[in-house]
Amino acid sequence: QVAAASGHTVVLVDQSDEILKKSTKGIEESLKRVIKKKFADKPEAGAEFVKKTLKNLTTSTDAASVVHSTDLVIEAIVENLEVKNKLFKTLDKFAPEHTIFASNTSSLQITKMANATTRQDRFGGLHFFNPVPMMKLVEVIKTPMTSQKTFESLVDFSKAVGKSPVSCKDTPGFIVNRLLVPYMMEAVRLFERGDASKEDIDVAMKLGAGYPMGPFELLDYVGLDTSKYIIDGWHSLEPNNPLFAPSPLLNKLVEEKKLGKKTGEGFYKYK
Repeated sequence: QVAAASGHTVVLVDQSDEILKKSTKGIEESLKRVIKKKFADKPEAGAEFVKKTLKNLTTSTDAASVVHSTDLVIEAIVENLEVKNKLFKTLDKFAPEHTIFASNTSSLQITKMANATTRQDRFGGLHFFNPVPMMKLVEVIKTPMTSQKTFESLVDFSKAVGKSPVSCKDTPGFIVNRLLVPYMMEAVRLFERGDASKEDIDVAMKLGAGYPMGPFELLDYVGLDTSKYIIDGWHSLEPNNPLFAPSPLLNKLVEEKKLGKKTGEGFYKYK
């Protein structure tokens, strides 16, 4: 959406036409929300903006067949290194030499993905934040092999789609999640020890630190399974780091399929 809205030609690829139809409809709805704010007093200009944006967007279920005419590939599939590497390996064979590959991963090593291809110098991380149309931040990740030219292209692209890029080395969680995930886990430990209630911890962080959501609200919003997946991955990389220690309570909730907002219950219940 943000790439198409800023004048880029985009091909959205997914596994089925059904998913793609749903995605396109989602983008259309999202654009309508944007124009309500942006073009409040100019409905015609708003309608033209939506039309123009959607014109920049086509869809496909065959990544290999469309990659030959792209300058940039952004992967945003399941957070599984094996699956990602398989995709990158395939696309590497079909993409032109100049094409830059980027992953939108939030927790996996970019270097490991780059190594699955023959274009380590043209590979980096572009970590957008949810919901992407609203959030201004993009973390641009440079591996030891990413060329300066590739890095600058990724920064320029981030600015061209109206975002504010920050740069980080290929370190677990980059900047935001490296600080945010241990903070959320520390909140769970504080609650597990019985030092404070989850409600009071949430209120304290909202009113005392100015955060828009408390740590438990945020965990439920992100998904407890996602948070567990990240912390388990980091724990296996650095088993002696106390910040990455797993939480029995988080594990229990995930086991009970209480994954947060998406399942109707996590640390809190949702109607």
